[in-house]
Amino acid sequence: MGIGENIENGQDGELEDAREALIMPKNSSYEEGSGSQSSSNCTGSAGMVYLSTFVAVAGSFEVGSCSGYSSPTQNAIREDLSLSILEYSLFGSLLTVGAMIGAITSGPIADYIGRKGAMRFSSTFCVAGWLAIYFAEGYWALDIGRLATGYGMGALSFVVPVFIAEIAPKNLRGTLTTVTQLMVATGVSAAFIMGTVLRWRVLALTGLIPCLILHVGLFLIPESPRWLAKKGREKESETTLQKLRGRGADISYEAIEIKDYIQTLESLPKAKLLELFQRRNLRSVVIGVGLMVLQQFGGINAVCFYASSIFEVAGFSPTVGTIIYAILQVVVVFLNTTIIDKVGRKPLLLVSASGLVISCLITGLSFYLKVHELALKSVPMLAVTGILLYIGTFSAGLGPIPWVIMSEIFPLNIKGVAGSVATLVNWFCAWAVSFTFNLLFSWSSYGTFILYAAINAVTIVFVVLLVPETKGRTLEQIQAAIR
Repeated sequence: MGIGENIENGQDGELEDAREALIMPKNSSYEEGSGSQSSSNCTGSAGMVYLSTFVAVAGSFEVGSCSGYSSPTQNAIREDLSLSILEYSLFGSLLTVGAMIGAITSGPIADYIGRKGAMRFSSTFCVAGWLAIYFAEGYWALDIGRLATGYGMGALSFVVPVFIAEIAPKNLRGTLTTVTQLMVATGVSAAFIMGTVLRWRVLALTGLIPCLILHVGLFLIPESPRWLAKKGREKESETTLQKLRGRGADISYEAIEIKDYIQTLESLPKAKLLELFQRRNLRSVVIGVGLMVLQQFGGINAVCFYASSIFEVAGFSPTVGTIIYAILQVVVVFLNTTIIDKVGRKPLLLVSASGLVISCLITGLSFYLKVHELALKSVPMLAVTGILLYIGTFSAGLGPIPWVIMSEIFPLNIKGVAGSVATLVNWFCAWAVSFTFNLLFSWSSYGTFILYAAINAVTIVFVVLLVPETKGRTLEQIQAAIR
């Protein structure tokens, strides 16, 4: 029987008290900027936080390396290993299959062996996968390697932003968590560019570099103080928190806030999948999972995977278009990291979704003109403008921010399960969009982008009605506000 049933039936008054305490832990003030206590946890040196973030986002760069590998290597791999188009398609799709498996298991693993342990475990799969691809002499080794890198990619895409969110002070959390998406974009772009000059086996070896940085760096940084507290290692949690905030920082308020929150969680039953649908968790789950669904069904993987062919069909140089695409993505995500904690999550999401609607309509218009043979000279420029506006506005908001919000919005007692579900949904939707794009595009080139525009319009409504602003709040304050 779940906790919701116990409360509803009045069978356990202590659980009701626990639920109330979880909403507003003692010794905590949930008014933003409520005084010197609430700001004390943001003082001191952030050097260890920056170092820890630098190490962790090597895992995000690895995610980008895995995602970008297959695009520049397709022809060379097919030639060297005599693969049919069907065999290569299987090779490509196994990345998202592995990522879905990684998403399912990453949360429980991160809860059991810690955030650092989960990052080390996940990157080990990537190492094994890259070596299998490098030494592959046939499609079996190639596919096993792709599946392994996919597993590591899916797990890292969850645990890295969670780790950063749990170690960062609230005034830096949005910026530092967004760095994960900057490094993913950088990893994809690096794979695209290096793939034009390196053989596919050598390019696979470059995927080992971020794994090496991550493995070595994990020996130099502390574990998440919130995870340590959850495991009952309070002294170690406080020592780690002091290390993260700086020797002279006053951590007393933040340490008490974390301790009270953990004590309340301990009084609740262990989270299971059905726990996500309890009333007290439902809103955070709807927001976290909903953003992942809308992020993907807005068409990003169709644009990402098939940008080159879209440019070609529109009559624009695919090489030039793809290079501009890669550079623009990195620049916009970088700029986003500098403003997310100033502007806030919600305004960026709204601007991003609005830009996606406009860009999809522009791209759809270009293909409408081409199909009906109207103003054909303007078709290439309209298509390029639409696609580049799409990737620019996506990278500014809907790309990184759902992952930031996911790392912030789930209560600690369900973060592992809920995070795994959200990440699994994201990868499944990514597969669905990439699989259906060619079918939709052959049905109606302009209708496909009108459909994506409609979904992005739904995203605007979703954000306005359901998504809270999390800027400048501790993780505990966010939980108090969302219930």
